Amino acid sequence: MSTGFFHIPVPKNEPVLSYAPGSKERVALKRALAEARATVLDVPMYIGGEEVRTDSKKKLSPPHDHQHVLGYFHEGDKSHVEQAINAALAAKELWANLSWENRASIFLKAADLLAGPYRYKINAATMLGQSKNAFQAEIDAACELIDFLRFNVHFMGEIYRDQPESSTGVWNRIEYRPLEGFVFALTPFNFTAIAGNLPTSAALMGNTVVWKPANTQIYAANVIMQVLKEAGLPDGVINLIYVTGPNAGEVIFNHRDFAGIHFTGSTGVFQGMWKTIGGNIHKYRSYPRIVGETGGKDFIMVHKSANAKEVSTAIARGAFEYQGQKCSAASRCYIPSNLWEEVKKYLIEDLKSFKMGPTEDFGNFINAVIDEKAFNSITGYIEKARENPMNEIIAGGKYDKSKGYFIEPTVIVTKDASSLTMCEEIFGPVLTVYVYHEENFEQTLELVDSTSPYALTGSIIAKDRYAVELATKKLVNAAGNFYINDKPTGAVVGQQPFGGARGSGTNDKAGAKVNLLRWVSMRTIKETFVTPTDYRYPFLDKE
Repeated sequence: MSTGFFHIPVPKNEPVLSYAPGSKERVALKRALAEARATVLDVPMYIGGEEVRTDSKKKLSPPHDHQHVLGYFHEGDKSHVEQAINAALAAKELWANLSWENRASIFLKAADLLAGPYRYKINAATMLGQSKNAFQAEIDAACELIDFLRFNVHFMGEIYRDQPESSTGVWNRIEYRPLEGFVFALTPFNFTAIAGNLPTSAALMGNTVVWKPANTQIYAANVIMQVLKEAGLPDGVINLIYVTGPNAGEVIFNHRDFAGIHFTGSTGVFQGMWKTIGGNIHKYRSYPRIVGETGGKDFIMVHKSANAKEVSTAIARGAFEYQGQKCSAASRCYIPSNLWEEVKKYLIEDLKSFKMGPTEDFGNFINAVIDEKAFNSITGYIEKARENPMNEIIAGGKYDKSKGYFIEPTVIVTKDASSLTMCEEIFGPVLTVYVYHEENFEQTLELVDSTSPYALTGSIIAKDRYAVELATKKLVNAAGNFYINDKPTGAVVGQQPFGGARGSGTNDKAGAKVNLLRWVSMRTIKETFVTPTDYRYPFLDKE
């Protein structure tokens, strides 16, 4: 067997294409969109080496054009969960024993496939299936997913190289073995990159995976599986199933070989799963790893020294890109009284310039929310805010679901810092502003810290450096990703590892080495070269 210490290609963040008029990428993406709209896909589950189809077919439609049919996916049941677990366990020994460089090569190839021949296909699938505009799809489905794959391989190498010191006559070493059992990846609708990263990060470290995506992300998840298969991922390493949450949970969380869950989704679901896992702890071969990134009530805190135009731009982008359906999206904002009128003017000007409509029209900054359930929930918050005499809706507030699930970007100004929309996660294009007296900065920081049970992202905008430092210290536990003079969105793999604490999750930082460490179990090996043959120590000798 040939061996060597192999140098992993140095990862670099994938360049973001502009899709400007006249660019070749714009032409290619429009072509991919047209081809996708003209095709009705039949999307199977992928279990072991099989493409599994059932008698239960569910429609896939663009959120911005819900009468159009992109395809149908085959819904499974508990038997398919069992089948996926069995396939994962059957594939485990060969996959875990495959040399690390060959595992790495598969995911590096997948990254290059996404950067090249699959770039426009994955972007088009995300634009149509999840109603993301061209730029939001590019930074997510192409660039971020490519970055996850490349940087995770780099982090894997760093982990394997992390070895202990050895004393004279001893060789100490550490093995990083995959978990004993299978990993469950439960992924959200809003980021194709997250949907790809959660199963692949665990698989990279030698684990085999059962992957259940949100139904509203299946259209792009299917492309991810096509890429992984073309990259050479062996059958059974990642098994993609479409089942209900209760069906998946009932089988997986009662299985002896359940080794861990990699999750992004709602706080309530995560807490419910944690409780179930805790109740079943006696059933498992080992203590499962529970890794989750959940909700957020992300903030922008503004100091009286800030620049009003910078503030309004941070709000416009931070609150309303991808219709506010980012875990990190700004949904509450604290603005000092000396700046409010100017910020308000700029913000309303920006909102008036937003165009809203389907993703296929590249002039639209705002698209549809993901589905009818989300539409009803978000508009319910708007109507409750409208009923509160302490609130004033100064922009937006209108909505229409006749063709697509469209909600205008909505700005609520409240006189009650603990009002409903200041406290609860909405996950839509709704921002609530609280105007505080410009001299009450420190008291308002305490308000920011105590208002929400979440701690995902937040930002401070200020020119005054004392104010920046004070906010950074006072809000130390209020956000896992904290931004200075910027919007609270847009974490880049390899630059800003992502995740929050409190009600926002376990803060295991996607896009960092620490996350991959959750998918291995360490074995320390001590080898003694000259083994003692006498139990006696020198101190026992007589004078």
